Order: sequence, then structure tokens, then C-alpha cells
Amino acid sequence: MPADTLHGVVHVVDDDASVRSALARLLRHAGFDVRQYASAAEFLVADRADSPCCLLLDVGLPGMDGEALQAALVRKGDELPIVFLTGRGDIDMSVRAMKAGAVDFLTKPVKRDALIQATRSALDRDAEQRARRQEVRDAALRFDTLTVREREVLAQVVRGKLNKEIASDLGTSLRTIKAHRAHVMSKMQVASVAQLVGVAARLKDRL
Repeated sequence: MPADTLHGVVHVVDDDASVRSALARLLRHAGFDVRQYASAAEFLVADRADSPCCLLLDVGLPGMDGEALQAALVRKGDELPIVFLTGRGDIDMSVRAMKAGAVDFLTKPVKRDALIQATRSALDRDAEQRARRQEVRDAALRFDTLTVREREVLAQVVRGKLNKEIASDLGTSLRTIKAHRAHVMSKMQVASVAQLVGVAARLKDRL
């Protein structure tokens, strides 16, 4: 199996069957796994495997166009990286697309190297986003193992409070706070306060 197929799936949305097939053929030849769709609506109802993927999206689609599809995905909180394709250069449109999170904006006929590079960048972004989301899920699971008092201590530690200050604030002994702090560090699987602060930043909605 070519190495790039391990990176995920490229979803190609273009209403021109010949363009769609040519793009898919080029991408498959480069080693990518490809799925094809003739419209935004067809893409929205399709099942997507839970693996890194990206969207190669024609701007000028009939019905829901490329910009509208991007907006719909953003509203859903879907971070799917998008590489736009357009038959005409439109600076304003490209600026809007990039501000909304697009990876690239390519003009047809697209050059092979530019397409491959943009596709790899999009898949890499999705893999990174998935890794970050997994880190948050893992941190949340570890956080759920903390007792109520340990969570209070964690919140104080990440605010920069010293043990004696935490003991005073929580009305308990310094020895008890030290014990709670050690449990927090162990359960959260961190070796330093800096690491704990980093984990807590991912859990800001829980603290």
C-alpha cells in the first residue's frame, strides 16, 4: 500500500464528472485514497470513516456552492480541512475561504505538484486536529478520576498558588495539600506544574 493511503481519505466534490475523475485518478496515482461526489448535498449525506481526511472542493457547485458547504461545516463544528478549487481567480473569495479555515485555494487547471502538496497539508492538519482532540478526551478521562478536593487543589495549583496558600484557602493542613497535590500529579500523568498547566488549558471548560 502506498504510504499516503495511510494518511486518510481525500473527498473530491466537483459537479463536472470529467474533472472529478481526472482529479481522482491523479490523486490515486499519487497514493491517496479518494471518494468522489457530484454535489455538496451528496457529500453531506455520505458516511465518513473515522480517520484523517480532507475535502477537495469546487467553489462553483450548483445548488449549495463550495463557500456555502464550508459555512455549513463550520456551523456544525466540523473541522474538516478544505482545499478549494475554482475555474477563475477570485481574490475576495479566496480571502474569505482562508479566513474561514481553508488550507489552500487553487485555480483550475490545477498543477499536479500544487494539488499533491495542498492535499498532504490538509491531511496533515486533520491528523493534528484529531490528535489534539484525543489528547483532550484522554485528559478529561484522567480528570474524572480526581476527587472533589483534588480538583480544587488542581485549580489552585494551575493559578500559581503555593501549597501553604492553598492550605489556607481550603482550610486544611499543608501536609494534606502536599498529599492531594501528589495524587493530582500522578492521576493526571504529569511530572511538572508546567505540564499540569498545559493539560488544564485543554480542560478549561471543566475547571
